Amino acid sequence: MTAIRVLLVDDQPLFRRGVRMLVDSQPDLTVVGEASDGEQAAVVAAETLPDVVLMDIRMPNADGIAGTASILRSATDAGRTPPRVIVLTTFDLDDAALRAIRVGASGFLLKDAEPEFLLAAIRAVHGGHAVVAPGAITDLLAHVGPAVDARRPRTPAELAAARDAVLPALSRREREIFTAIAEGLSNAEIAAREFVTEATVKSHVGRILAKLGLRDRVQVVLYAHDHGLLPRR
Repeated sequence: MTAIRVLLVDDQPLFRRGVRMLVDSQPDLTVVGEASDGEQAAVVAAETLPDVVLMDIRMPNADGIAGTASILRSATDAGRTPPRVIVLTTFDLDDAALRAIRVGASGFLLKDAEPEFLLAAIRAVHGGHAVVAPGAITDLLAHVGPAVDARRPRTPAELAAARDAVLPALSRREREIFTAIAEGLSNAEIAAREFVTEATVKSHVGRILAKLGLRDRVQVVLYAHDHGLLPRR
């Protein structure tokens, strides 16, 4: 079994050492490099080709937002599959984490997360999943404030009409699944609501992501937010 390759980016050597010890203790994970800021991270990422990057948000020189954007852009320009980036922050409901997600991060974690949760998050993003529960992202968006509140639909009929206009590439069922994802429902919850199997939901989710050019469920929530497809709070 090939181990998941992890790059650690943080300006605190002690924190990096602790995370390295944790990650390297797992047979399916290995740390392939370290960096102390976003600029150095882009260089090390190009050299080590990690699968997952743990990226601190606040660092001197180039922060985690710039580092995330640079790593993903460089990989794409070189024709490589970009690594998944998990941004780490000390602040809950941090708008910096939202900005990092907008430039391509697959989610965020608090730096005081339980070790088991961090390890599970690395494995989850490597498998193509978001590491933040969609409901948490919805709370983050509510904290930051709706970007398109002036035109945000108010009634169920207005929301349905907006989805039909914005999501013409999706089938009726896919629009229903899209809405459920944006509301923060898990695959199991969507399956129960739509009276289908989880495997069917997973298949629909994959097609939705492909048709909209999105990477994961977090981006679905952001897409819905940016296009006025979430109800007013």
